[in-house]
Amino acid sequence: MHCIPSRLPYRQTNQFSKIVLDYVVQLPALKPFFEHQVSVSGIRNAIEERKQFKTNRALLVAELEKQYAGIETSEKTLNNIHALMSEDTFTITTAHQNNIFTGPLYFIYKILHAIKLADHLNTIIPEHKFVPLFYIGSEDADLEELNHISVDGKKMVWETSQSGAVGRMNIDKKMTALIDEMHGQLAVLPHGDEIISLLRKCYREGETIQNATFYFVNYLFKEYGLIVLLPDNTSLKREMKKIFEDDLVNRGAAAIVEKSTEKITEAGYKVQAHPRDINLFYLKDDLRERIVEKDGVYTVLNTDLKYSRDEILELLDTHPEYFSPNVILRGLYQETILPNIAFIGGGGETAYWLQLKDLFEYYQTPFPVLVLRNSFLMVTSKEAAKIAKLGLGIDEIFNSEHELMNRIVKREREHDLNLQNQLESISALYEQLQKKASAIDKTLDKHVSALKEKAMHKIVELEKKMLRAEKRKFQAHQNQIQSIRNHLFPGDGLQERKENLSYFYALWGCDFIKALYNHSLALEQEFVVLCEV
Repeated sequence: MHCIPSRLPYRQTNQFSKIVLDYVVQLPALKPFFEHQVSVSGIRNAIEERKQFKTNRALLVAELEKQYAGIETSEKTLNNIHALMSEDTFTITTAHQNNIFTGPLYFIYKILHAIKLADHLNTIIPEHKFVPLFYIGSEDADLEELNHISVDGKKMVWETSQSGAVGRMNIDKKMTALIDEMHGQLAVLPHGDEIISLLRKCYREGETIQNATFYFVNYLFKEYGLIVLLPDNTSLKREMKKIFEDDLVNRGAAAIVEKSTEKITEAGYKVQAHPRDINLFYLKDDLRERIVEKDGVYTVLNTDLKYSRDEILELLDTHPEYFSPNVILRGLYQETILPNIAFIGGGGETAYWLQLKDLFEYYQTPFPVLVLRNSFLMVTSKEAAKIAKLGLGIDEIFNSEHELMNRIVKREREHDLNLQNQLESISALYEQLQKKASAIDKTLDKHVSALKEKAMHKIVELEKKMLRAEKRKFQAHQNQIQSIRNHLFPGDGLQERKENLSYFYALWGCDFIKALYNHSLALEQEFVVLCEV
């Protein structure tokens, strides 16, 4: 796969929220909500803070070795796992929920960003070692968000009656039938059989979703040394016992994050996450439900489970795996068990992490450098040819269909549709009439002004009608624009938020992953367009 990259500011894409755009430029209004600059100096500062925090490296390595036992992976990944025993080794982490078949493309983009940043830092800060790590958010229970993919515009949904954490759900015949359906769509493409074979190897009936995701991600990125972590782990959760106990008993997180949320709102931004009095779920088998407390009794919602304070603290002590952090505490769990210095997240993730800085200070846990994940727009050679034929630049396609049509019509029209000169002439004429009328009778001044306003309005409306009439002559152009935008901006959103990896892998094979790695940015924070040639 050969491609030509181009980069543009996130703001120019018209696709990102105010808080993300302001964070990318490190706007002063947001500085109270993050710890480190997105820069090499920011990374160095994060390293120094992390050195002061005790991470149970021996436990982390032991649990990773158990997780990888019997798994075919690369020497580079195994070496990276063992390197975590050293106090001079740090992780570059990204995370995502358990979308089936990895869900939208940005699942892949954020992993490659972590890999690229780790490699970049290994080059420029050779006195330390940096390893990329993917944290699977397998305890998420929002099935409706995770149970579907889009393959070249076709939506495919996994229908299941299973409940609880999606990562613990089992692959069934309905999911394997989805792979069969994908095969029918992708088999005609050069690498269609290859990606389908890999999916069938990883997503086997009876396997859990989290394990299948682990196998699939490991296969795709093992040559890059990526470590995949399954945090649904008893021993690792035991490291969070004090924080979980504090949340159950003292409700510290709720008050702290609520204050941060108020400050962010007052600064003019929308917030992504809202704390609960208790920010833990009860997690067991196929159950993941909120824990609430009233009058000293802890209840698991939608169940008959009830505990006194002593009973629930005893349960936490004996079975920490029964407790699952929500969005407010998940980041703390991650940063407690990992020697992490940078977290790569999407726009929504970056926004809610900005709500958590004070919470990290409260628990005396280092706050990582927050890096907005890389974004890509993949443009096939066929689509690139259509764009070029329309005389448009790659950066222009981020504009709306209406704006693109206006540009084309104004550029290629046969007639001059701009009536600005006529408007100026009419304005001058009415100014002369106003002087004459006013000289005769001052009361006529307002009457002439009204006539002028009415006439000017009619000319403006005429110009719009002329433009619409001219546009009708460009129906073929409009059809082409619609076709291009439907592929590149499905539902008027970014391609990366809808399309699945499988279609592009079927087109280009592992060269797709290599091209993304080669053109991934480290700390530059810009949007990348890749045009196939």
